Amino acid sequence: MSESGSETSPWIVEATGENFEREVIERSAQVPVVIDFWAEWCGPCRMLGPVLESLARSGNGQFVLAKVDTESQPGLAADFGVRSIPAVFAVKDGRVVDGFVGVQPEAAIRAWLDRLMPSESEQIAAAAQELETTDPGAAEARYNEALALDPELLRAHLGLARIAMEDGRLDEAQARILELERKNGFLEPEGERLKAEITLRLQGREAGGSIEAARAALAQDPENFEHKFQLAEALAAAGQYADALALCLDLVERDRRGTGERARQMMIAIFQLLPPDAELVTEYQRQLSMVLMD
Repeated sequence: MSESGSETSPWIVEATGENFEREVIERSAQVPVVIDFWAEWCGPCRMLGPVLESLARSGNGQFVLAKVDTESQPGLAADFGVRSIPAVFAVKDGRVVDGFVGVQPEAAIRAWLDRLMPSESEQIAAAAQELETTDPGAAEARYNEALALDPELLRAHLGLARIAMEDGRLDEAQARILELERKNGFLEPEGERLKAEITLRLQGREAGGSIEAARAALAQDPENFEHKFQLAEALAAAGQYADALALCLDLVERDRRGTGERARQMMIAIFQLLPPDAELVTEYQRQLSMVLMD
């Protein structure tokens, strides 16, 4: 429960280890997310919390406030290196961009929040994302406009990679994602998911042929591991992840040092593409761990 009582708002969420990816990391790709680490026993927290909550409500979606009770979520506090509370962090595009510790005057908090608000380039990129499904050409032009203002804008690079992927320009999409990874040293969650989907589509393209053709080839030689892997590639590229995972798991178990390693990598790519709490991911992660321990 938040410090200010039971009043609810769509812009205030209780963050936990289970929903943190969705409520903080994923939402931060759309709007800034402010994380407030607090505890019931902390007097300063009970002073700061209501101010943050009031600003979140009055902001009407300009930012999301994620409340983290350090007593019930010590793991999240440890992940952020929290040593003293209240501790506040700002997350944009999956990354911490700013923060402060202790109680601050409301005027100082307002000024801090103002610095988090979308820049002109970020506003253009947000408008571009709205156009992706209805007018990808216009969206691409807007993303490039945003990059002209801010060449490092992650949201624009990811948007251009998505558009290229959906347009079948897989090599271009992959090159953009790999360049982001090279420059930053890592990819945030949306980038990882996009990289995984591009990888699966590239594998499906390189495998060649349709699912039906791959099934027919395997039917002619049911013990041919390469044919089985090619069918898994075609299924994954078509979004039939359950069937693809089943084939890959069998390959990992039966051909560990051959196609099994490529099959394991494909399973990981599918895990990255799907929500981390998806039943399919949970089940096949468990089965893969069991097979690898044998």
